[in-house]
Amino acid sequence: MPSVLAIFAHPDDVEFYAAGTMLQLAKRGWDLHYFDLCAGNGGSVQMDGPTTAIVRLAEAQEAARLLGAKFYPPVVNDMTLTYDIEVMRKIAAVIRQSKADIILTHALSDYMEDHMTCARLAVSAAFTHGMPNFDTVPPAPPYAHDVTIYHAMPHGLRDPLRQKVRAGLYVDTSAQHAEAKQALGAHASQKDWLDKSQGMDSYLATLDAMSLLVGKLSGQFTYAQGWRRHLHLGFSATNIDPLRDALGADTLVDEVYEAALEQPLP
Repeated sequence: MPSVLAIFAHPDDVEFYAAGTMLQLAKRGWDLHYFDLCAGNGGSVQMDGPTTAIVRLAEAQEAARLLGAKFYPPVVNDMTLTYDIEVMRKIAAVIRQSKADIILTHALSDYMEDHMTCARLAVSAAFTHGMPNFDTVPPAPPYAHDVTIYHAMPHGLRDPLRQKVRAGLYVDTSAQHAEAKQALGAHASQKDWLDKSQGMDSYLATLDAMSLLVGKLSGQFTYAQGWRRHLHLGFSATNIDPLRDALGADTLVDEVYEAALEQPLP
C-alpha cells in the first residue's frame, strides 16, 4: 500500500497546508503518516511552555486520529529547530518507518525559520532513506523505492522578500475541506494564540481563506492546496510525479509555473 508522510514544523501546520491533500490520497487507499517536528510549547499567552506542550501534543494526536493518520511525536521545542545531524537522524527514522512514497513538507522559502528548517531537514533525511550506512535514531532499516518530495505553498503565497509564489500542481480539496477543518478544530488552544500573536481573527476562517485563495489561483477549484515538486535527482531514477498520478482529475498542473522552469538560460 502506498504511503504519504507529512513532515511539518508545528501542531496545526499539517491541517493548514496538507490535510486536504492527504485525505484525497486516503480516499485512494494510501496510508497517512503525521509528523510535527516541534512541540508547540511556544503557542500560548495563557499557559506556560511545558503545559502548552502537553495540551498541544494531545490536540495533535486527536487531529491525526480524525485524519486517520499514524502519529509520530515531536522531537524539539518551538524556535529551537536547527539543521542538526541528531535531529536529522530522528526524522530519517520516521521516514523509514513510514516507508513514504510521497513526503509533504513546508516551502523551502517561507515566513518563519522553523518552516524553512523543517523543509531542509525533511529533504536531507529523505535523501538517506536508502542508505544502509546512515544511522537513524532509533535504528530503522532503509528502503529502496522512490521518494518524491512536495513543498507546500508559503504562508500568504509569498516568499520572505514578498515575491508572489505560484504552485506547480493544485489539488482540489473542496470535498475534503470540511473534514480537514474538523481536524484543525482539534487544535482548540490555538484560537486565542493566533488571534493575539498573528491577527488571525479565527484560525478556522484562516483555513477557509487560505484554501479559497489557492483555489482561485488554480482557476478551476473552489478549495485547493498547492504544491511544488522537489527535483528528483537522488530521490528517484526518473522525473516522476506520483501525486498527480494518484489524484488524476482532482489535480491541475500550473502551466505558467511549468513553462517558467523550461525558460532558457540568458
